[in-house]
Amino acid sequence: MSQSRFNDVFITQRITLLRTLERMVNNHSTAEDLLQETYLRVTRALSERAIDHLEPFVFQTARNLALDHLRARRIHSRTMVDDVPLEVVQSVAAPAGNAEDAVHAERLLERLNVRLSQLSPRQQQIFILSRLHGHSYLEIAEKLGVSLSTVQKELKLIMTICMGVAGRSSKL
Repeated sequence: MSQSRFNDVFITQRITLLRTLERMVNNHSTAEDLLQETYLRVTRALSERAIDHLEPFVFQTARNLALDHLRARRIHSRTMVDDVPLEVVQSVAAPAGNAEDAVHAERLLERLNVRLSQLSPRQQQIFILSRLHGHSYLEIAEKLGVSLSTVQKELKLIMTICMGVAGRSSKL
């Protein structure tokens, strides 16, 4: 099955896929993100092997991504403390850390801050919108007037930088 055949199927079924995802996750922006991830996953699968029944495979991939998202959201909601009064949350003792851990964390933050300050202004804006404000890739792309692919590539690079800083600090 060729990539061009997949592109035709995807374009033809895009609206149906998007509506299906929207019904499942109850959020248009999240559905758009899942649709984009579906495209990427199927493209990757096609590069690795032949897929005989492409259309059902595309729909199953989208459905699985939506279910994974819902599962993660359900787990996250179980760990949220929104229903717990603030005084109860504040009364829970934090685990005691030692001075060495505090120094290590401070050094890690300093190195991370240095590396992030070396990013281009656009990269910094993408990082802030994504990781601090929780915007979807599509929202960031629209806000900055860049392609979705650009946002994904920039975030991948930024996260690689962050992981590199964290990896080097664990070896010290």
